[in-house]
Amino acid sequence: MADNLEHKGYFGSVEYSSGDGVLHGKIIGISDLVTYQGCSVKELKEAFEGSVDDYLETCRELGKEPDKFFKGVFNVRTSTEIHRELSIMAEKKKMKLNELVNKAFDFLVKNEDKVLN
Repeated sequence: MADNLEHKGYFGSVEYSSGDGVLHGKIIGISDLVTYQGCSVKELKEAFEGSVDDYLETCRELGKEPDKFFKGVFNVRTSTEIHRELSIMAEKKKMKLNELVNKAFDFLVKNEDKVLN
């Protein structure tokens, strides 16, 4: 089983509670709290999909825009030295800092196994 569930572009966590023998999770990557649970993998998947559908319907009824999974904007904290070095590197390459950092992210995503092992 995958570590996460997916339905309509939303992802959900998969956790196991040994105390009560229940699988449970929540939609990840959004600010709203949406949870689900089930006693089997099949029940968990069905509960997740139902929770996503209920969340989207509730947002529609409230006239609220549903949270989007990963909007593409986040803050990265680093040391002053790294920030300075990246800024200088970007300037030398006549690039914006965001463009340089995105190139690094692209490299990491494409080479995950080589970089993170």
